[in-house]
Amino acid sequence: MKEKVILLLILGSFSIVYCKKKTTIQPEPEVVKPPVTAPKLGVTLQADGPGNTYELINGKLGGEAEETPDCGHAAFGRHIAEVYDDILKKNVFEFYIHVTPDDDRCNGSTDRQRNEIKSYGPSPDNVKGTIGETVTYRWKFKLDAGFKPSPSFTHIHQIKAGDGDDGSPLITITPRYGNPDQLEIIHTAGSSATSLGKLKTVNLAPFKGNWVEVIEKIKYGTNGTFEISIKNVSDGALLLSYANANIDLWRTGTTFCRPKWGIYRSLNNKSYIRDEAVRFADFCIAEDDAVCQ
Repeated sequence: MKEKVILLLILGSFSIVYCKKKTTIQPEPEVVKPPVTAPKLGVTLQADGPGNTYELINGKLGGEAEETPDCGHAAFGRHIAEVYDDILKKNVFEFYIHVTPDDDRCNGSTDRQRNEIKSYGPSPDNVKGTIGETVTYRWKFKLDAGFKPSPSFTHIHQIKAGDGDDGSPLITITPRYGNPDQLEIIHTAGSSATSLGKLKTVNLAPFKGNWVEVIEKIKYGTNGTFEISIKNVSDGALLLSYANANIDLWRTGTTFCRPKWGIYRSLNNKSYIRDEAVRFADFCIAEDDAVCQ
């Protein structure tokens, strides 16, 4: 009996030791997770309510970024305002132009008129495109349902050289009178290169009275790249798309390029045009790895 008790004690001790060995949990190796890096954001310009509109624009684009006909039409007041839009349900920018007496900043020109915003020399570097740099521009705009373009030029967006050979724009978005009216994307090279002219032409009708969103991506250079798409905000329908992987988007003597938005039109065919109010919203400029949100 005594031997049995001793044997049971020995077996029990062995079982305890065995179980302890079997149930020992080895720690899992620590997994080092890479740090989460927030995306670099582009520069945005959004309407925030009536008042101080020029100050808001200049605070984002730098200097005096508005080119308006206020000096020759002071009775109207400022030609860019912030208004509430019932479709987007928020404040937007509204650009006004009048056939008479608005001009081109009282510079003596009688054949054209202008109401635009821009980046330019005094602007921060992150809103100016340099050679080899890829810049994404995104914005929304809405032409009035009764908008009337001219057989001559009416630009609502331009990409221009900031200096050097900076006369004509490199790229424009241009509504054009016709049968039917058209929306054109136009390329104009410098004096030493070949212009491609109208890159894309579509019917203007779907743009009238509707908010659309533009995404334009440019790699600046003599062998640059250009992509643009325009979609209807309400249903996402694609209204225009174009891409070119080898296009001259630089000028002789240029150190930077810049965007312009607004209304710049010829007065050579006054009978075709009328007073206009064009709405813009949600501007974004994103360079290289920056993104528009």
